[in-house]
Amino acid sequence: MADQDKVETNVEEIDEEEIEEIDTGAEDDVTSAGALTASLMQSPEVLAALQSQLGSMVGVPSGYIQSLPKVVKRRLKALKKLQFEMIKIESKFYEEVHDLECKYAAQYQPLYERRKEVLSGNVEPTDDDCDWPSEDEDEDEEEDISGDLQNKVKIEEVDETGAAKKPEEKVDGEKEEKKEEKKDDENVTGVPEFWLTVFKNVDMLNDMVQEHDEPILKHLNDIKVKFSKADPMGFSLEFHFEPNEFFTNSVLTKEYEMRTEADQDDPFSYEGPEIIKCKGCTIDWKKGKNVTVKLIKKTQKHKNRGTKRTITKTVQNDSFFNFFTPPDVPEGDEEADEDTEALLAADFEIGHFIRERIVPRAVLYFTGEALEEDDFDDEEGDDDDEDDEDYNEDEDADFAPGQGHAKQDQCKQQ
Repeated sequence: MADQDKVETNVEEIDEEEIEEIDTGAEDDVTSAGALTASLMQSPEVLAALQSQLGSMVGVPSGYIQSLPKVVKRRLKALKKLQFEMIKIESKFYEEVHDLECKYAAQYQPLYERRKEVLSGNVEPTDDDCDWPSEDEDEDEEEDISGDLQNKVKIEEVDETGAAKKPEEKVDGEKEEKKEEKKDDENVTGVPEFWLTVFKNVDMLNDMVQEHDEPILKHLNDIKVKFSKADPMGFSLEFHFEPNEFFTNSVLTKEYEMRTEADQDDPFSYEGPEIIKCKGCTIDWKKGKNVTVKLIKKTQKHKNRGTKRTITKTVQNDSFFNFFTPPDVPEGDEEADEDTEALLAADFEIGHFIRERIVPRAVLYFTGEALEEDDFDDEEGDDDDEDDEDYNEDEDADFAPGQGHAKQDQCKQQ
């Protein structure tokens, strides 16, 4: 028995040594493979080939659907048809939403007109109109309290000769200063440069506004949204200008055509109404005032004679007012190039943003309050993403596999 135990012990020891040797060899292989991988990943050619390969795999089906039995594939067709019926109902829903927008637009109109009158200075708000709390009131109260305390506490001041100044001299100076401030306040009409300030506060619009656009946009006194209820469904933006030295138009318009039904070629991509077309207007620029073009001088050399000549050429200039000359949307089977598609997509986004956010909440973009809300929404989304990355279900006492979390989808009109 002792010999048998000794043999078994030797066998075990030998096995462990072999395992250690095998493991050591495996670690060496892993280390070698890791070093080789690291070396290869530093090669631009290898990285380019890998990126190309990964790119070709995007959107490639796993093969699961193709492997399903025919009877299951048949049922999937039935489900897709049901999905299409749901999309048709959703389309009708958005049509009714647009009808509601048209209905309530009439109720908003008197408020927008009142806003325009206040901005232009044609109407001075009453005390009742201004009955709204603000942080400025607290600052004004603090200044009034500070002023009262200074009036109550007599501080003797001396002039250049060392003689004490008379208190009434200081009071008279303060009165004159207040009179000047009041006079300056009375000279201010409405809210100067209201819409220009809004544009400059919003990154999307600020990127469009050039320095040479600002003197023109100072004359912009209102932006209106008009909804089109009939076919085609859509909306138009009206930019109202006071008389100015740049163009003769009193109103510049931008029209957008929308589609509520799903695209026949790709019905399951439907996510609500989308802008499919836009149309600008002609700006009647006064002579020498067109900021959308610029003149450049170009020197040309004759091939045979060697003589040179200078020609003047008109080219497009960066300007906000290019907004009113969007690229044409291709008709029929014609497809737009990538640059045109990018321009149209940006144009549609800007038009939708002006309609949905800028016009209804203009004063909040002027004061910057709406910008703070937008920033908060972005940060909140980022925090959600971080929470998703850090979440560990093993540490969650309430985690119950197999029990789904209810997901609430919000209808979003594009």
